[in-house]
Amino acid sequence: MASSTRSKKLSPAEVAQRARQQVSELFGKPVDSIVGIAPDGTRGWTVTLELVELERIPETTSLIGSYEVKLDADGNLVEARRLRRYPRNQSDPIQREDES
Repeated sequence: MASSTRSKKLSPAEVAQRARQQVSELFGKPVDSIVGIAPDGTRGWTVTLELVELERIPETTSLIGSYEVKLDADGNLVEARRLRRYPRNQSDPIQREDES
């Protein structure tokens, strides 16, 4: 039965759901949003997501952690790293896609 699971290609929606579940379990915090998902070239996936690391009142001052995680072809979490941590009300300057 495990071989049939491995032969099924996961959709981006399934990968996002698995990333959300595994990251929440690993860090003990809810995933606030998934902001990026892409195949990584090795049949796995790279997912960028945000966690609420510290809830504050007002909510705009809560601390958000931006994470990049890698999942293998079966949707198992194999790597996770925090990219940055910032207050929810702090935003990056708007950048056009062709400028990155």
